[in-house]
Amino acid sequence: MVKKAMKRGAHRRKRERASMEGMRLHQDGSTHEWVPGKHWDLIVTMDDATSQVYSGFFVEEEGTHSSFRGVAEVIRTRGLFCSLYTDRGSHYWYTSEVGGKVDKGRLTQFGRAMGQLGIEMIPAYSPEARGRSERLFGTLQQRLPKELVLEGITEMEEANRWLKEVYWPQHNARFSVVARERECAFVPWLDSGMNLQDILCTQEQRTVKKDNTVSYKGKILQIPKQKARCHYIKANVRVHEYADGSMAIFHGPRQLARYRCGGELVEEEGDHTG
Repeated sequence: MVKKAMKRGAHRRKRERASMEGMRLHQDGSTHEWVPGKHWDLIVTMDDATSQVYSGFFVEEEGTHSSFRGVAEVIRTRGLFCSLYTDRGSHYWYTSEVGGKVDKGRLTQFGRAMGQLGIEMIPAYSPEARGRSERLFGTLQQRLPKELVLEGITEMEEANRWLKEVYWPQHNARFSVVARERECAFVPWLDSGMNLQDILCTQEQRTVKKDNTVSYKGKILQIPKQKARCHYIKANVRVHEYADGSMAIFHGPRQLARYRCGGELVEEEGDHTG
């Protein structure tokens, strides 16, 4: 007959940093007026153990391809890492309801790519869980706009070049810390015939039509003559779309052709692996 008391919230404790570099990275974006009159998204990928920023750049809008770009920059400069901590943005996770738990059985394009690379994805369920990223963006929002004004930078391309060459090295020298363990969890990226850009891209399954073409986003992609077989009619193929809008068609590991943004064929013959 007595009403139950409201359940107490879970006791939260400060989360310890990862013990070594490459064990856990954070990726997040921040929309801000970084230069007068222009709101850009700043995408940052940083190490949990040291707070070192490995990748940071401005884009017009955060999304799947900007997240791919951040991961690619880390892998190419440092290697493969163990896990990635993100918010529950729709390009990272599917959720059945806004603010709800993520559906780990239903992968986004980004989730599929991380699975291919063997990188564990960890969703954040509270602002406190993303504390390091939140504090970093607080610092950047105070410092970066002033620095950009002093440098006279107003265009995104110039700003990104300055970030890479000047700002991040200075920032890391001042704000990064030493990891508890001297060992490093990064694993060198070994190409071994697998092109990184063909993992960090969007992929869609299609069935080849009777005229040896594939329909993709209103474009007709003509498969050129191949050495491996006479035609691919009714074959299941994958269309890869890259950040610049160009595309490629794959049958298993074999690349059949590449296309420009408008669907124009780049190579007259396919039969490449990727």
